[in-house]
Amino acid sequence: MNKKYNNSLVWFRRDLRDYDHAALSHALQESNHVFCIFIFDKEILNALKNKEDRRVEFIWESVKELKESLREKKSDLIVTYDLASNAISRAIDEFKIEAIYTNRDYEPQAIKRDETIKNLAIKKNIAFYDFKDQVVFEKDEILTALEKPYTVFTPYKNNYLKKLNQTSLPRFDIEPFIKNLAQFKSEPLLTLKDMGFQTTNLSKIKIYTGMTGGKLLTEDFKDRIAFYKKTRDFPAIKGVSYLSVHLRFGTVSIRQLFRLALESFSEGSETWLNELIWREFYFQILFHRPDVALGKSFKKEYESIAFENNPDYFKAWTEGKTGYPIVDAAMRQLNQTGFMHNRLRMIAASFLVKDLLVDWRWGEAYFAEKLIDFDLSANNGGWQWAASTGCDAQPWFRIFNPITQSLRFDAQGKFIKKYIPELNTFDDDEIHAPWLSQNTQKIDYPQPIIDHASQRIKALALYKSAKS
Repeated sequence: MNKKYNNSLVWFRRDLRDYDHAALSHALQESNHVFCIFIFDKEILNALKNKEDRRVEFIWESVKELKESLREKKSDLIVTYDLASNAISRAIDEFKIEAIYTNRDYEPQAIKRDETIKNLAIKKNIAFYDFKDQVVFEKDEILTALEKPYTVFTPYKNNYLKKLNQTSLPRFDIEPFIKNLAQFKSEPLLTLKDMGFQTTNLSKIKIYTGMTGGKLLTEDFKDRIAFYKKTRDFPAIKGVSYLSVHLRFGTVSIRQLFRLALESFSEGSETWLNELIWREFYFQILFHRPDVALGKSFKKEYESIAFENNPDYFKAWTEGKTGYPIVDAAMRQLNQTGFMHNRLRMIAASFLVKDLLVDWRWGEAYFAEKLIDFDLSANNGGWQWAASTGCDAQPWFRIFNPITQSLRFDAQGKFIKKYIPELNTFDDDEIHAPWLSQNTQKIDYPQPIIDHASQRIKALALYKSAKS
């Protein structure tokens, strides 16, 4: 059968796998020879101040596995450290490329980058195709009856599920067309050092990378998904999926995870399905309201809240030294591992904004720097939810009490003790508010930097005045 193109290029970005891959499947079916490329984008990497970045190492390890997997198929992965436009232009010329295939990205910076590449393709008289791959529904596929984007989650979810029931989750096959992968050898994989980065503690903290890591964690979660609803809020328990970083970099297929949720038929899988839909809800918010990525409140009435922004409070929060154990343990987990349990993200965010009265944007930026699973849409959505400035956010007058949250979700202090070993001698009753204990003089742990009750009153006044 005649193919549309002789030589095509598949550009991998946040889809680091060679199975159930929309762009790769289409390219293989439509081309005689498919070349694959991944670009460590200088524009993105040069902006990272910390050269021991767990995300970069996660990507590097995942790219390494993808390259090895393609080599086993007698092909290869071109890996460069360059500006996207330079790398793509060079590949077009070198391999006589007639069409570019890639999966869509929805972040403002990525959309701008892709427009540049589309224009490059036009100049060089080649085709450019992009596909939906990292979500089930995108852009304008889930709209209200008035054809407007949803701003409240529950009606969005209801419409989403209705549409999901009417839609099959496609499988983008690779294996039947594997012979159309170009047989060539590319350069050996560049090192982290080549790009000015260093290895981190990924292997020490057992972060499983690449397709292998994604499959391993998916299999592990299969056995636990039924209990997800009951266990997901307790950070000392292995209750969550730990798949967020794999979803972020596409080392698992979102369609595969949806199938897992839909086929499990349990209370837990239903709750987890909700979380997957929340992810897409935030994607569509970002797509329709790109201004939220530029530090704008989704709810414009909260744009001018007069946060106190005490730099000492912020520093104590980032270092896990606020004197509130559940908050400090959460922040230390983040700093040490690049991960923070979802319940703790809510507690830590609420504490920064509504106890310390620090602008949510400061917290958003700190999480963006530290989280290995950082995703612009979810991070912004989560912070604006906690700060009550976002769509379908918690009400402005709802303020988490860090002590009651600690008692409820880490009753025995197991999680706290893991990250704050200086509190190991405290019993279950004392550990949530150690300043009330007689032992407090004997330990190297700070007194609370604020009083929750009085800060709560100030926060309510602050929000009330912003609304009026």
